Amino acid sequence: MISSITENHTIVIIGAGPAGSMASAFLSREGIPHLLIDKAVFPRDKICGDALSGKVFTILKKLDPNIRSKMGALESDFLPCEGIVFVAPNGKSLDVPFKSKSANTIEGPAGFVSPRMKFDQYLHNYIDLKYADFRESTELMAIERDSEGLILTLSSNGKPYEVRTKLLISADGERSLAAKSIGGIKKEPDHFSAGIRMYFEGVTGMHPKNYIELHFIKDFLPGYLWIFPLPNGKANVGAGVLSKHASKQKMNLRQMLLDCISSNPAIKDRFKNAKPMEKVQGWGLPLGSKKRKLSGDNFILTGDAASLIDPFTGEGISNAMFSGMMAAETAAEALKMNDYSDVFLQAYETKVYRRLSGELKLSRTMQKLCNYPFLFNLVVNKAERNREFRETISCMFDDLDLRAKLKKPGFYFNLVFGGK
Repeated sequence: MISSITENHTIVIIGAGPAGSMASAFLSREGIPHLLIDKAVFPRDKICGDALSGKVFTILKKLDPNIRSKMGALESDFLPCEGIVFVAPNGKSLDVPFKSKSANTIEGPAGFVSPRMKFDQYLHNYIDLKYADFRESTELMAIERDSEGLILTLSSNGKPYEVRTKLLISADGERSLAAKSIGGIKKEPDHFSAGIRMYFEGVTGMHPKNYIELHFIKDFLPGYLWIFPLPNGKANVGAGVLSKHASKQKMNLRQMLLDCISSNPAIKDRFKNAKPMEKVQGWGLPLGSKKRKLSGDNFILTGDAASLIDPFTGEGISNAMFSGMMAAETAAEALKMNDYSDVFLQAYETKVYRRLSGELKLSRTMQKLCNYPFLFNLVVNKAERNREFRETISCMFDDLDLRAKLKKPGFYFNLVFGGK
């Protein structure tokens, strides 16, 4: 039975992960009161690859110009990371530094790797309790509409109560109630990946500059296996595969991961003395490989609730943080105009896709290329022989126009017939 207590909050944020905490932080910066809830009690784990790209710091610098140096000083929580290693199906590898020629003005590490338990807790440093009514162990149970906006049924420690709001910012992940019930977003196997993760101690053979590794092993295509270094000699090891493919091939990802690290000739020796710190953990990845409606009357979807995960790399943290920032900006405009309609809130969707759509489309193309291992082998083989081509690949991480070449058949023709 719902309590007779009814609260009124103009803006409510559901979820205090990267998207929700950023929405809260940027609302607070504008002096806007709001309710922020999360069903967990922090610090809490979130199954993830744990890599933090440079895009994360582009957002955090707006809140804290010294963010890189502050994270760099926390060596037990944040491991500096300078690049990525792609391992092709033929076993050959390609080192790609994050700092290309177009990004050499970055001071400090280009990126970090940090367990989500640590990173999400760190983000809470930017939640200003002067403006944010932050409630943990509080879950959204139901959503209804009335003429004034939304009626939310919340449950705190098993006790339900109602909250009325003009604007709901949904940042509650891939199982978001708002995304399903009022956003109309459904799980689509062709735009959804299954992911698994294990933490290890004692994995050897890590890159001297802590590059994260993506192994495009034949059995996992069109997905991949990853090995990411973590602070204190630990490692995040996992795999991600498109759900449509995993279901069609009846893949047991958990067993496949265990079999691979124990028997695959390319990596098994690195795990010879490694010790697992947990059982295999699984989760879902709603991919941004399809454009969706991200807002409507009285609501905005952010992060995984908005299906904004990169379809090729699986990165979701930076896109979640960016969407949270844009949600706060749009919410502030809606509050000023007292307009929470679908038409007005479409400005949020426009801002998000203006920034992310080109990148997401290209990543979708790169994801499809994984269906053709010979093309992946071709790119890595050429990069191994040609320094100029290696630098071009590196620049593709910063330059979308260069990355767009991967969509053109002529790119592969030139690989074959363009000389050394």
